Amino acid sequence: MEKVKQHFEAEAQEFDAIIRRLIPYYEQMLDALVIALPFDPSQRICVIDLGCGTGTVARRIKDVYPQAQITCVDIAKKMLQMAQMKLGDGRDVRYQLANFEDYEFDTAYDVAVSSLALHHLVSEDDKIRFYEKIHACLNPGGVFYNADVILGSSSYLQEEYIEKWREYMRLQVSAEEIEQKWMPQHYDEDHPASLMNQLAWLQDMGFAEVDVIWKYYNFSVYGGRKPSAA
Repeated sequence: MEKVKQHFEAEAQEFDAIIRRLIPYYEQMLDALVIALPFDPSQRICVIDLGCGTGTVARRIKDVYPQAQITCVDIAKKMLQMAQMKLGDGRDVRYQLANFEDYEFDTAYDVAVSSLALHHLVSEDDKIRFYEKIHACLNPGGVFYNADVILGSSSYLQEEYIEKWREYMRLQVSAEEIEQKWMPQHYDEDHPASLMNQLAWLQDMGFAEVDVIWKYYNFSVYGGRKPSAA
C-alpha cells in the first residue's frame, strides 16, 4: 500500500484527467453506481466512500442526495485535499486520512461505496475479510456497491479483457506510455479478483439482491443489500 500511496500523492492534481484517459466509460460506471442506491433523494442517508480519491463518487452522491452525510476515507492526504475542494467543509462531510483496509468503522452506514480502490487488497482472503467488515458496518437495508477492475473467469477471457482495455487507452494514450508505464503499474500494484467469485462471496456472507449493475470487460459495478431486520 505504501507504493500505491506514493503514486496517489504524486498524481492527485492530475488524477481526474488520468482516470478519464485510462478507464473505459468512467462516467457511465459512476452513473451506474449512484443509480443503484435505493433511497429517496430527500433522505438523510449516511454514506462512506472507501478510497475516495478526489471525491468524484462522493460528489455524485451528494448531488443526488443533498441531505447525505458522507465520510471520505483515503490513504493519500493530497487526494483528500482534492476531495475537500469538491465537497467543501460542511458539517455533513468528514475526511479521514487512513488506509481503508485498517479503518475502524465508528458508526453504521446506509451506503458503503468504493471506486477503483478495493483491487489494491492483495489476496482473496484480504478482500473477503474487508467485505465482511463492510457488511458489519451497514444498517439493515443498507447497500454496498463497488466500481472496480475485475478478472475474467478464464485466462482466455482475461487476455481479451486486457486487449480491450489497451484498445480503449490507445484512443487517448500513446502505446509507449501504456506499455512502459500503465500496464507495468497495473501488474505491480493491482490485485483484481474474479467478478463471479466476488459475487459469490457477497452472497455467502449474507448480502441479498447481489447484482452486476454495469460491466465493460474488466471493469464492473457490483454489490448488494444487507437484509432488513425481520
